[in-house]
Amino acid sequence: MQNAHAIKLEICDIGRRIYSKNFAAANDGNITYRLSDNEVLCTPTMHSKGFLKPDDICLIDMKGNQIAGRKKRSSEALLHLQIYKERPDVKSVVHCHPPHATAFAIAREPIPQCVLPEVEVFLGDVPITRYETPGSQAFADTIIPVVKKTNVVILANHGTISFGETVERAYWWTEILDAYCNMLLMARSLGRINYFTEEQERALLELKGKWGFTDPRNEKEMANCDICANDIFRDSWKEVGIERRAFEAPPVMKMFSNNSSSNGASSNGAEVE
Repeated sequence: MQNAHAIKLEICDIGRRIYSKNFAAANDGNITYRLSDNEVLCTPTMHSKGFLKPDDICLIDMKGNQIAGRKKRSSEALLHLQIYKERPDVKSVVHCHPPHATAFAIAREPIPQCVLPEVEVFLGDVPITRYETPGSQAFADTIIPVVKKTNVVILANHGTISFGETVERAYWWTEILDAYCNMLLMARSLGRINYFTEEQERALLELKGKWGFTDPRNEKEMANCDICANDIFRDSWKEVGIERRAFEAPPVMKMFSNNSSSNGASSNGAEVE
């Protein structure tokens, strides 16, 4: 049986980290953890995530009804619950407004791929979902087309949401994404972004598979995709209003073939921490 109090303490700790990183101003953000098939711990509305205590955390069911707790649940709980419904493997969800990633959400600029090893291994292609009024079921439904192919999502004109098997792991993906977006913006101010070659990127994708991380680019149905061109979620770009404006497209990678080399995984892969 899970120790609910210990998980509440972990939620409070992640709340402090979100607040100290400036990922959540004032009462921004929300964190949940699925205790059972119909019980979810949820942070309260109108409460700074930097100053949470265990008894601030409430308990809700999978329909969003509050079943315990002295404070009202987050108004955005439905988004979290939709992720749990779509992804039985997910135990925790973290939503916040990290400034650099949210800048991409506001600009609706796709996140460039094939730039940083850690991002390719831990994140992959990051989708941007269409905008809907926060807190509504329509807002929750925006993640349905993308949630099974990623662990972190940018919400247009809003922020990010990430998810995983623990509260800390769910938070990690947001921290990695925001650090990456910050690096991209700084690198662009210096003049240019340098992309991996196809051989370098395939070595990282091979390493990713060996480490047990899934990536649609390693699946047979994506065998003919351009591995650096955001092909996984490109079909959604028109509806959402996503367009490359700030960053040039990476060089076109040739279609996958059995002759494509992944040699170099051993030499390049050791650099991923």
